[in-house]
Amino acid sequence: MTLEWEQVIVHSVDPAALGQWWAEALGWVVVHSSDDEFEIRPEPDRLPGLDFVRIDESKKAKSRLHLDFRPDDQNAEVARLVALGAQRVDIGQGDQSWVVLADPEGNEFCVLGQRRQPGEPGQGSS
Repeated sequence: MTLEWEQVIVHSVDPAALGQWWAEALGWVVVHSSDDEFEIRPEPDRLPGLDFVRIDESKKAKSRLHLDFRPDDQNAEVARLVALGAQRVDIGQGDQSWVVLADPEGNEFCVLGQRRQPGEPGQGSS
C-alpha cells in the first residue's frame, strides 16, 4: 500500500485572495478556482498542492501546522514576502536562525536560514 501526498488544505475566509497571495509568493500556478475553493501547485501536474477552502470563521490561535521554506537569501526573501503583505510574528520562538511570518489571514510560516553542512546539528523551527 502506498500513499501519494496530494495537497495541504488551508481553511480561509477568502480562498481566492489567500490562494492568489500564496501563488504569487511561491511562483505557483492556479489549477482550480471556485467560490469556495482555490487550488495552486508548483506546476499543473506536479504535487503536492495547496488547496484553500472557505470557512466562515477567522483564525483564532497559533497554527498547529505550518510550512517551512529555505530560500537562497533569507533577508531578501523575507523582505519580498513582507512587501507582498506578510507580517513578522512572534510566537515565542525567541532568537533563532529562522524568521516567523504570517500570511494575510494570519497563518504562520517560517523562512529558514542557510542550510547546515552535513554533520552539523539539525535546524528545526517553531
